[in-house]
Amino acid sequence: MDMLNRLSQQLQTLEEQDLIRTRRTVDTPCGPRVSVDGRELLAFCTNDYLGLANHRKIKLALQEGAAMYGVGSGASHLISGHGRAHSMLEERLVEFVGAHLVSPRALTFCTGYMANLAIVTGLTAGDRDADIFSESLNHASLIDGARLSRANVQVYPHADLEALAQMLAASKSATKLVVTDSVFSMDGDLAPLPQLLALCEQHGAWLVVDDAHGFGTLGDNGHGALEHFNLRSPNLVYMGTLGKAAGVSGAFVAAHETVIETLIQKARPYIFTTATPPALAHALLTSLELLEGDEGRARRAQLQALVAQLDDGLRLKRWQRLPSMTAIQPILIGDNAETMRAGAALYEQGLWVGTIRPPTVAPGTSRLRVTLSAGHSSMEVAKLIAAINALERT
Repeated sequence: MDMLNRLSQQLQTLEEQDLIRTRRTVDTPCGPRVSVDGRELLAFCTNDYLGLANHRKIKLALQEGAAMYGVGSGASHLISGHGRAHSMLEERLVEFVGAHLVSPRALTFCTGYMANLAIVTGLTAGDRDADIFSESLNHASLIDGARLSRANVQVYPHADLEALAQMLAASKSATKLVVTDSVFSMDGDLAPLPQLLALCEQHGAWLVVDDAHGFGTLGDNGHGALEHFNLRSPNLVYMGTLGKAAGVSGAFVAAHETVIETLIQKARPYIFTTATPPALAHALLTSLELLEGDEGRARRAQLQALVAQLDDGLRLKRWQRLPSMTAIQPILIGDNAETMRAGAALYEQGLWVGTIRPPTVAPGTSRLRVTLSAGHSSMEVAKLIAAINALERT
């Protein structure tokens, strides 16, 4: 019972600090308009940036995939779980992002978290002469991958190229990894990828890019941050997720074929995990066609129009909208309790907005994380703008 009492005390402390997290039950498909615990809401908190999670064509493709391949894969990729649909998806992903890589190959994963763990630990597995240089605002999966790698880890300040250059110049290790988000998930800004890549090429380092929030939304064809910045290099190791803008589930890594073969042989999150259902891989083939086609371009244009509308409409004095040209639009409040009150007040008005607190963000930087979707209308965004402007003044 002493152990349970200790846990109860820890939970009580979290509650006193306004850090308790709760779940809500969604009764409808993911989208801008949802039914949550019996209430009809406008959702501004999902990562379904292009509104594809409930797209008719992708749903039909998933049904077709289930009819063709069944439900489960039955084993890891290296036993018997690697199906034809997985192989076709990996080939299609190489077509999608491969123009920015040299001798590219792709590898699919169940989640972006597992993909990042696989990259960071796989490229440093058994290598005691390895340095990892990690962006201070990186996603938890990159941070955890660096910890699990047992390599030497140095954290450089957010977007501080000078500090990173000094770290790289001082490194004597044979293996060097610079790991960064492309779009920072809680701030919405973009990493300076061209300058980071130049440093990596100068110092013989890999540049590991987590493009979870850029894949599908950035670039003329939705190919992500590498297309947005027009980058190409053998030093790039690219991770994209398939459950955000792509609207389905999973993730992938694309890089030089030697890197991918190394991950197949050494990355424990790949070796020891049951493969994703092949029906999901089949559905993603349709998703990629939508992302790359006219409909994808139209949805990205709609998303950018809504970002501009929010930027133009917010009139904040006490709170601060962090600068972002992406679907992630954070509004910095600071105090945990005030952030929770703001989220609750918006919820009562039928607006579901994420409330982000430590440890996801630094103490004193709690915020509303507004996420826009191409599925939102301008009238719906106008309603959100009016509610936030009025709420800040109360």
